Amino acid sequence: MRFRGKSIRRKIVALLLVPLVALTVVWAFATVLTGSEVARSLRVSRAVKDIGHPTEDTVRDLQHERRQSLVYLADPRAADALAELHRSRTATDRALATLRANARNPRTRDALRGEDGERLTTALDALGGLESLRRSVEERTVTRAGALDLYNRLVDPCYALVAAVDGVDDVEMDKQAGALVNTGRARELLSREDAILGSALVVGSLSREEARQVSDLVAQRTLLYDVSLPLLPAPERDRYASYWRNATTSPLRAAEREVIDTGAGIPRGVTTASWHAVAGGVLEDLGTMDDQAGHRFRDRVRPVTYGVIAQAAAVGILGLAALLVSLVLSVRVGRRLIRDLKRLRTEAHEASAVRLPHVMRRLSAGEPVDVESEVPRPDYDQNEIGEVGRALNTLQRAAVEAAVKQSELRAGVSEVFVNLARRSQVLLHKQLTLLDTMERRTEDTDELADLFRLDHLTTRMRRHAEGLVILSGAAPSRQWRRPVRLMDVVRASVAEVEDYERVEVRRLPRVAVIGPAVSDLTHLVAELLEN
Repeated sequence: MRFRGKSIRRKIVALLLVPLVALTVVWAFATVLTGSEVARSLRVSRAVKDIGHPTEDTVRDLQHERRQSLVYLADPRAADALAELHRSRTATDRALATLRANARNPRTRDALRGEDGERLTTALDALGGLESLRRSVEERTVTRAGALDLYNRLVDPCYALVAAVDGVDDVEMDKQAGALVNTGRARELLSREDAILGSALVVGSLSREEARQVSDLVAQRTLLYDVSLPLLPAPERDRYASYWRNATTSPLRAAEREVIDTGAGIPRGVTTASWHAVAGGVLEDLGTMDDQAGHRFRDRVRPVTYGVIAQAAAVGILGLAALLVSLVLSVRVGRRLIRDLKRLRTEAHEASAVRLPHVMRRLSAGEPVDVESEVPRPDYDQNEIGEVGRALNTLQRAAVEAAVKQSELRAGVSEVFVNLARRSQVLLHKQLTLLDTMERRTEDTDELADLFRLDHLTTRMRRHAEGLVILSGAAPSRQWRRPVRLMDVVRASVAEVEDYERVEVRRLPRVAVIGPAVSDLTHLVAELLEN
């Protein structure tokens, strides 16, 4: 029985590596998935901080600059119109410089991937036309309606960018983020309305188109609030709803109704100062409310982000722990299997190549063999390999016991043959003695010849009996202690063959054969002569 140790070791290692590799792949896949979610959350946080907030600041400064630009176009001769316009432009430039600086940061660019990066590029490209728009305003080569439309084209890509970077990988939080962006858009609509009405009141006349625009802006703002506020938590929704119902906004709503009802012309009770005070106060309040709502939203998002990070950490750590435990268990199980198989291989090799041949040699030599000492009972584990080891030991014991029984049986048969042969030798010896006496006593020639033939036949029978004793492993009964002449040995051999008369014995050297070898040499010469 032969075992290929290295082949078995490789197979066991391969068998244990399959679940380990599968577990490693699953752990790596889960870790990559959760890690990508964490990376995405971090990218969103960085994008909101470096792009979202500066974009919102830029939009608010652009809103103020837009109003001042339209007021300047309405009455460039006003004492503070140009100075106020320059101050608003300075604030816009500071916010825009911050946004562009952050956008040039490679880490920020890396946080904005795919469509988000394209939206940032679109917004920056649109803001690149701000200088030409400003020159047109200062040179008064653009109308108030044209300037309003151009400023609106600068603001719209910014809101698209803010809506993109505020995305959260949570359905409820994503809805709330979209609702907050829409509240900002609602404030933008009020800012456009303020720019239109503020500049029209400076001119002293409100055109029908401007009145229609104000009506559309009010309807759009109301619709945005109606759609967005139900998506916010109840406290946030109540804050906005109560604000638009309280006395702070009632003058604004009354002025808007008056403008819509009047249509073209100057609405009654609405002046430049009153409108600026009312609209400016509401815009400032809405900006504060939007900022506070954004802060509270980030407080609500933070646990979600922490939960994603905690989930990623749990998946990574627990998966790694499971992988390490599996690795340790696999190594232990593999070593135990290899150790048991090596032990089984060693014992099988010892049984087939050492122990059984040694037992057979001892049995062939006629030595007694103890099965318990030659085939001990090793202690195996209670598993499949242990069962194989016990079966192998049982097989080995059965083989040794069978060999011992066969040896004992052969020894018994040999003893029986020796016993029978010796009994025959005794009878034949007595018969030869009797024949010798009869040969000496008879004087009849014919009877003497018959007695000689019978004597020769008995001698041959004695040789065959002694041959049976020798084949049975025993020593012949006839032994000589003194040397015997070679001539006598050969004559004795001739007397033991059937056709002794055909054998001619010539002169032989005068040598003698030692006594213990006489019997064996006699039988050997007799067998040669008879053959």
